[in-house]
Amino acid sequence: MQRRPRAEATGRQGREFVNALERGLAVLAAFGRGRERMTLSDVAQMTGLSRGTARRLLLTLSELNYVASDGKLFWLAPKVLNLGQGYLASFGRGEVATAIIKGVSEKLGESCSMAVLDGPDIVYVARVETQRVFSSRIDVGTRLPAHCSSLGRVLLAGLGEAELEAWMARHPLTAWTERTLVDPGKFRARIAEVRRQRYAIIDGELEIGSRSVAVPVLDRSGGTCAALNIGTSSARASLELMRRRFLPVLREASQQIGNATQGW
Repeated sequence: MQRRPRAEATGRQGREFVNALERGLAVLAAFGRGRERMTLSDVAQMTGLSRGTARRLLLTLSELNYVASDGKLFWLAPKVLNLGQGYLASFGRGEVATAIIKGVSEKLGESCSMAVLDGPDIVYVARVETQRVFSSRIDVGTRLPAHCSSLGRVLLAGLGEAELEAWMARHPLTAWTERTLVDPGKFRARIAEVRRQRYAIIDGELEIGSRSVAVPVLDRSGGTCAALNIGTSSARASLELMRRRFLPVLREASQQIGNATQGW
């Protein structure tokens, strides 16, 4: 199990910064796919907290009904959904965007998603998945690396040059497959290309055999506030088909979402 940076020594300054709140949020964030249920030792290791601190935080979160336990294992309780739902509702995405995304998925017969940028990752905020034998296990809240996903490339292209350079300085370009673009110079050139053409296509950089095309969702000022994509496989769609068939549908849906949620 990979250990995260210690949550007890962040180096943050300021009398109004509440370290206990930071540690409590770190405990909640420690739970995830493959870590749905953890022991006290697991939580302490994941967060870098001492066992005593982790225990007090877990018991407090349990008392507040954000965490449940059987006395040995701990897991997130349904109440944590209130936090995420508040974020989604603030953007008007829950109803409007999902309805539009569902229409795209039904029209093209492929899964359609919307995501935002959060640090090194994209975070899915809406998704409609087609029914297939094998599920991708991508749901709202799933995180994937931004640098090798079509959604991430579009979101990174929405940053200014200084912002992109700062992002690249913080987040290494890690290879997920032999096709992942990890050369910084080539990556910058690819992002510039995405800016010019207003879409991104990924072919096997995140997972061999998977392909996706994404477009930006614009806010009222013309900035990129989210990205919309179609995910498919190399067996079902050629790159030419994605540009000719998928891209126009995505662009129309993106404009509809932008027009319907100008309050973002």
